[in-house]
Amino acid sequence: MNVVIALVIFIIGGISGFFANRLLSSTSQEQRKLADQVSKSEAALDQYKLDVAEHLDSSAKLLDQMNNTCQTAMKQMQESTQLLQKATTVETDGMPFFSAETQQQLAQTATLRHQKRDNDTAEAITEAPLDYSGNPSGLFADQKQKVTTAV
Repeated sequence: MNVVIALVIFIIGGISGFFANRLLSSTSQEQRKLADQVSKSEAALDQYKLDVAEHLDSSAKLLDQMNNTCQTAMKQMQESTQLLQKATTVETDGMPFFSAETQQQLAQTATLRHQKRDNDTAEAITEAPLDYSGNPSGLFADQKQKVTTAV
């Protein structure tokens, strides 16, 4: 009988061990799945950090290039402005638009025109308009007009 009891206890122990292993292995499988997910998430986070660092580095390089390009453009604009200022001062001093003879003729014409205007205004101011003088012209006569169309 001792052998039968030992055998029954052994079978019951084996069955309970089998079910305990199943339960424990399912939790260990879940833990392994969670550990895999955590490692994948950490790898993704590390990759994201690398991507962000590369992006910031490339952005800094692009901004530096843009700054250098703007500095070069500003230097070129300053040089162009200086050249233009030199060119305009040389052209206006060295080469006038009209020749000296033409400028003298224009000056004489302008003085003649101004003299005529001064004389004309002095004569026009001395006389009053005809309608306000002693001899009316008849334009503003207060007369009633006859109606030519009768109904």
